Amino acid sequence: MDMQVETIRAFLETVHPYDSLPQDELARVAASFSRREYPAGDEIYAAGDPLTGIFLIKRGAIEVSDRNGVLVSILGPRNSFGERGLLRDGLAVTSARATETAIILMLPEAELRRLIASSPAFERFFNRSRPAETRGTDLSTLKVSDLMARNPVSVAPEATVAEAARLMRDNHISSLAVTTDGALRGIVTTRDLTARVLAEGLGGDTPVAAIMTADPLALSPDALGSDILHTMLERRIGHVPVVQDGKLKGIVTQTDLTRFQAVSSAQLVRDAAVAETPDEMAAVTARIPKLLQQLVAAHNAHEVVTRLITDIADTVTRRLLKLAETELGAPPVPYLWLACGSQGRQEQTGVSDQDNCLILDDSVTADDMPYFKAMAKYVSDGLDKAGYFYCPGDMMATADRWCQPVSTWRRYFQGWIASPSPEAQMLASVMFDLRPIGGHIGLFRDLQEETLQKASKNSIFVAHMISNSLKHQPPLGLLRAFATIRSGEHKNHIDMKHNGVVPVADLARVYALQGRLPEANTRARLLAAEDAGVVSVSGARDLIEAYDLIATLRLEGQAALVKAGRKPDNFLAPSDLSDFERSHLRDAFVVVRTMQSALGQRAGALG
Repeated sequence: MDMQVETIRAFLETVHPYDSLPQDELARVAASFSRREYPAGDEIYAAGDPLTGIFLIKRGAIEVSDRNGVLVSILGPRNSFGERGLLRDGLAVTSARATETAIILMLPEAELRRLIASSPAFERFFNRSRPAETRGTDLSTLKVSDLMARNPVSVAPEATVAEAARLMRDNHISSLAVTTDGALRGIVTTRDLTARVLAEGLGGDTPVAAIMTADPLALSPDALGSDILHTMLERRIGHVPVVQDGKLKGIVTQTDLTRFQAVSSAQLVRDAAVAETPDEMAAVTARIPKLLQQLVAAHNAHEVVTRLITDIADTVTRRLLKLAETELGAPPVPYLWLACGSQGRQEQTGVSDQDNCLILDDSVTADDMPYFKAMAKYVSDGLDKAGYFYCPGDMMATADRWCQPVSTWRRYFQGWIASPSPEAQMLASVMFDLRPIGGHIGLFRDLQEETLQKASKNSIFVAHMISNSLKHQPPLGLLRAFATIRSGEHKNHIDMKHNGVVPVADLARVYALQGRLPEANTRARLLAAEDAGVVSVSGARDLIEAYDLIATLRLEGQAALVKAGRKPDNFLAPSDLSDFERSHLRDAFVVVRTMQSALGQRAGALG
């Protein structure tokens, strides 16, 4: 085989959906690609130009803009672009330009259409694509790894502030990472040099360690760009380090974000972060339904929409905790506020109640408990006023049971695992979705790891968790019909929460338990389960695609209600869908039912 074709074939093995092709077919497709190189700044095509094939990025970065020149997305290796024009009328609906030297592979139009016609994987992948020109200009869909400055300039803790100042001047930067053997120890900025050195009259020989911000907040390369923006707005900082496996990978500054427009969710986060009263927060969260409508109308992925909406709830919660401390005084012992349910999984929509709890340091005494009872009441009342209504099952920090020291929580989990009664199964399912929101995260880290290890090793507990996860069934009827609600206000509707997304969330939770995976988000759990081999590659991908469709239709239904001036809910009438949508939705439910059946057989084997 020609060396260039072999190189392309090896690359295609890492790109979906090409990785689904048999080896002989993959080799044939690889030979169909042509290779092109574009220097930084070169235009690949303009909106309205005729297209003769689709483009696949092998190396470099590409900016895609709409007809008005508004940036749509920045694409990197393994991303395709240009297919929307081919799947319509052969004319480009966007413009594409290389932002750095790029190697692009082009697949001829005839070959693309042949693959779509002959391969279900290609048909699903390309025909499910959204029109690129309708997508909002939004950094939220970018990974932090695409935004950060790589190989940031750093200094050792023992370096002097004079040396740090010269480094920042010479490199035209406003911050330095402080590292030891690649591990992040702190960060120092030009503001620190002004406020902590000059203003305090310190000498130039002062060590950086004395004035740096130690152990600064950091994010991972896989975090969303919105995480950076929301963190900067909420914490009022301008520099966020990026760390992976304890090592510094990059840094993102406000300057890095100036090319992107702040999304409206960021405005809500900022407003919530400075709100002075629960009433002011309620005014902020009252704008969430409109935000939901706008995000869905811009065809943002469902996991991005729910993540942005959950970010607002997180900010409101942290602000309420801060206001509670202002009113009640400093907490007597360290605490951690955690969310479970949809907020814990970062999957909130336009309809959410609150599910939360408090973990307290084991040094807490009976005399300290009134403080935390008052804090829990202040925060839960504030959340209720802000539209995150009280949990009907009292799964809130205001309940004595869910405001306890670490040792009690450890006993809770150990008891549920050792004696998996129906109540224990239900509680464990809820608590496996816990996610820290505010306070001392160290109170949960060891507890989570320990619980996952013990639970995954207990085959009886796992079997009971599997059984519990199968209680919510997708709404499949006979003869390709749906099993809709038979009476009441929502007659002839599908409950897209309890019979749609919940069955998938339940499956993902069990996969995370079996693989000892720390992720709480459903889609992240499915991806991690695939990577860990807990689920087969084909099973995971089918389930992810099914979940994407179900979750997207749920959000679109809520957005339609908001647009009509009604409150969003979780009910969808199949009659409101097109024949195409109904067919694909049913196929998605069949995938979920199939995966439930496979998991049920595994539970039988464990039992």
